[in-house]
Amino acid sequence: MTKPYSPGPRGRRVLTARPALLVAAVAAVLAGCGDASDRSLDPAPPHAGEPVPAIRLGAVEQPLDQLREWARARSAENGVPVRAMQAYAYATVAMSKAQPGCHLGWVTLAGIARVESDHARFGGATIAADGLVRPPIRGIALDGTGGNARIVDPDATARAGHTVYARAMGPFQFIPDTWKRWGVRAGTDYNTLANTLGTGKQAATSDLSGSPDNIDDAALAAGRYLCAAGGDLATAHGWRQAILAYNHSAAYVNQVRNAAIGYQK
Repeated sequence: MTKPYSPGPRGRRVLTARPALLVAAVAAVLAGCGDASDRSLDPAPPHAGEPVPAIRLGAVEQPLDQLREWARARSAENGVPVRAMQAYAYATVAMSKAQPGCHLGWVTLAGIARVESDHARFGGATIAADGLVRPPIRGIALDGTGGNARIVDPDATARAGHTVYARAMGPFQFIPDTWKRWGVRAGTDYNTLANTLGTGKQAATSDLSGSPDNIDDAALAAGRYLCAAGGDLATAHGWRQAILAYNHSAAYVNQVRNAAIGYQK
């Protein structure tokens, strides 16, 4: 179990400034930047964690319900809300079906969510039965000050008629452009989502893209994002590349790794 959540001033900048990859960073990550000598220095990735039980994904109205007892049995010992555990477990199962070569473990998702939002509890937020996190978790405006990135929210800017800077959103702290690219509604029938999850394509409609404020949607989107960036997360290099894509900071990689290891049994 990880230590109590208490981010410092620099920690919040790390958590909110660059949780999603910029275009240039994505190209480098997906190209597998770094040579063999770099890869030999990568520490071993966290293992996948206690196995998630097999569930029926297709033609099931509420597939997350199948994971409630598994999540409840492990919630207290890990210090993670039951509803959050369900979201991480479902994302793991769905991605293992869509991209079996990725080897995404729920402890990795839990590690990121721990660092980004204390499992959707930052600022007194809670997770509703439908997965929606209230009040919404928002990062600071990314206006380039205080050591943060400068990222404009184009859609909000167009609506407002003046420059609006992006804010990281939800329990996994996505910026708007990145959510538009990777967002997915976890409550959609798996058979409808299978192609999107397997290929990394953008959701066909805005309805299928879900909400970054819903922990089920956010966990599944994070899983897609990590698999695209790292390839095989069971390898040291693949896991590190995936986390660096989420936030290009060695300190952040160590934070997530330490948190994830705390959930290993």
